[in-house]
Amino acid sequence: MTTGIVACGHPAVADAAASVLTSGGNAFDACVAAGFAGAVAEPCFTSLAGGGFLLAHTSVGEQVLFDFFVDTPGRSLSLAERQPNFLPINVRFLAADQVFHAGLGSVAVPGCLAGYLHVHERLGRLALADIVRPAIGLARDGVRLDATQAEVLGLLAPILQREPETAAIFAPAGSLLREGDQLTNTDLAAYLEWLAADQDGASFYRGALADALVVQMHSGDGLVTRDDLAAYRVIERTPTTSDYRGHRIVTNPRPSFGGELIALALSLEEARGAPPAWHSPEHLEAVVEVMIDVDRRRAIGATKGTTQVTVVDAAGNVASMTTSNGETSGDVVAGTGILLNNMLGEDDLHPDGFHAAPPGERVASMMAPTLVLDPADRVALALGSGGSKRIRTAIAQVVSAVVAHDRDLAEAVNAPRVHWDGDSVQVEPGLPAAAVQRLGKRWTINAWPARNLYFGGVHAVQPGKIGIGDPRRGGTARMVVE
Repeated sequence: MTTGIVACGHPAVADAAASVLTSGGNAFDACVAAGFAGAVAEPCFTSLAGGGFLLAHTSVGEQVLFDFFVDTPGRSLSLAERQPNFLPINVRFLAADQVFHAGLGSVAVPGCLAGYLHVHERLGRLALADIVRPAIGLARDGVRLDATQAEVLGLLAPILQREPETAAIFAPAGSLLREGDQLTNTDLAAYLEWLAADQDGASFYRGALADALVVQMHSGDGLVTRDDLAAYRVIERTPTTSDYRGHRIVTNPRPSFGGELIALALSLEEARGAPPAWHSPEHLEAVVEVMIDVDRRRAIGATKGTTQVTVVDAAGNVASMTTSNGETSGDVVAGTGILLNNMLGEDDLHPDGFHAAPPGERVASMMAPTLVLDPADRVALALGSGGSKRIRTAIAQVVSAVVAHDRDLAEAVNAPRVHWDGDSVQVEPGLPAAAVQRLGKRWTINAWPARNLYFGGVHAVQPGKIGIGDPRRGGTARMVVE
């Protein structure tokens, strides 16, 4: 008998969540355990000092969106003091260069640690020590660097090697770790042990660690203040819902925009009537037309280094969590091994300009943990994705494949994707030539030579049936069997 399913972006993270389910934890315990483990095994995607969202559907039908994304910093700072250390760093991708911003001036008020503790207290079953134990073991004993994380480490090398304490984690022998190497973080292991024993004392929102972080910020021209940390709160929101082909879509509400745009894309697709044949020229043409229509209406909000965890348990609890650390600022919270975010350096998140928003605002995001309910209001599909602006297009394509085209989940997640980037259609390999040729008659096509994490990482579960991790981002799944 299957008692739980996990889908996420790393085998060690999946094992951490599965072990908590096996020990009697529920889906929320397991999802939080995966969050802590991800901070070790997926350090380029997530961190305790990042931000995110968890969409919860409890066994009694309660639905809550836990918003623990980042806040803009700078409370109690004068304008003269707002002179941040903000470093442009060029990162070379497969087909283009992109400038990211690092340094302590790129750090927003962290949310993940507060979010994990809040969800655990609100919906968890096991003791915190049981939740963090798998992550402690990974941090102390090491986790094998997989191909996805090794690739991203290589991309972010200029950021990860800019400060000695960060370089000691990712280049301990002087050169960057590679695929197959063991990644250890003994400072993080010690911090998690401290957290399990003294949750209040180990919080960086108050107490001695908060004071130390503020000193670090002040000395390095960062903007996060003691008042910012003290004021940070996890917000429980009512999810946004919409109808789609006899199903109900439940997803992330405003002030973030990803969920709203996914719902819009699906409604526009449904309004076209019966779907054309799967991956036919007419189908792909309609998909791109919808993307362009949504893009015209879309608002801000994206995060690039992002990961997803989806968990269901035997009782019917469902957790879909998306978290991000941006590309990291290249700094750690001194002595803890916790990588700081660079959310203030994401141009997609700040359309009015860097550091233009006033302190204390919850930053908007494109992240969108999502549920699909069947006509009987049962969870038929739980999913989410990393991938910046591709989050909404990746999720919409998977949901449409399952609901409108009756594809099984593995085929839906693994199928080639397209994405409208505002100027051209980005196309993964594997689509029928006739369909791609049809697109090329109307729009500029950029054909990718291989499947790539650019197109997102949809980690999805169909309760009682199957979990699928997206191979684009090292995805894996675990079935917990009694």
